[in-house]
Amino acid sequence: MRAATGNLKLFVLLFILFAVAAQMAHAQEEYAMYENRTFYGGLIAGMNLTQVDGDNFAGYAKKGLNVGGVVFIKMDEHVAASMEVLYSQKGSKSKEPQLLAAGYYINTYGVTLNYGEIPVMINYFDDHKNHFGGGFSYSRLGSSKEYITTTPPPATPFREQDYPFKKSDINLLLGGSLHVYKGFFLNLRFQYSLLSIRNNVPNITRGAQFNNLWTIRVMYLFMK
Repeated sequence: MRAATGNLKLFVLLFILFAVAAQMAHAQEEYAMYENRTFYGGLIAGMNLTQVDGDNFAGYAKKGLNVGGVVFIKMDEHVAASMEVLYSQKGSKSKEPQLLAAGYYINTYGVTLNYGEIPVMINYFDDHKNHFGGGFSYSRLGSSKEYITTTPPPATPFREQDYPFKKSDINLLLGGSLHVYKGFFLNLRFQYSLLSIRNNVPNITRGAQFNNLWTIRVMYLFMK
């Protein structure tokens, strides 16, 4: 939990610093939000910092890609809906051995989950094009990879195929974007699974598992 709290504080600090920089850079400029356009889109590239709640390891130690495209639909002067199509890597990674109640150590552990994801959000834009919003996403699992080493080895070897991850993942999303320069935005997002991605795995997990992640991305919107 200390590692997770530390990461959260770092993200908030970075977000505030970029907000101040963006406001200073554009203090003398006023922007209208794509006044003459109903649809506009762009490209997204960034990184997920992820953990899986319920796996005995805390901290956003697993890194993964978050890339794709986005389309905005203007609904009002300052409000727009958005839909994205993403390739998103989630998962978990141990940082140090963990002693379990079963009487053995997990030395190393890791999960890589490769999803195709469709987030849908409602966003509020200010006069400087900075925006924030919330929504939901649906993810479909394309592939998964899991490894574990223990001391001593378990009596029955762990096999990933015996405890498959669910194919669907539904997430709550909260995020914001800072207008940095022309069509470029810096985006920070938090998301969390609303339903478990896998149920309890005996002697491995603490219960049902949930994706928990922060995403840092650069977004470019085509403004003309």
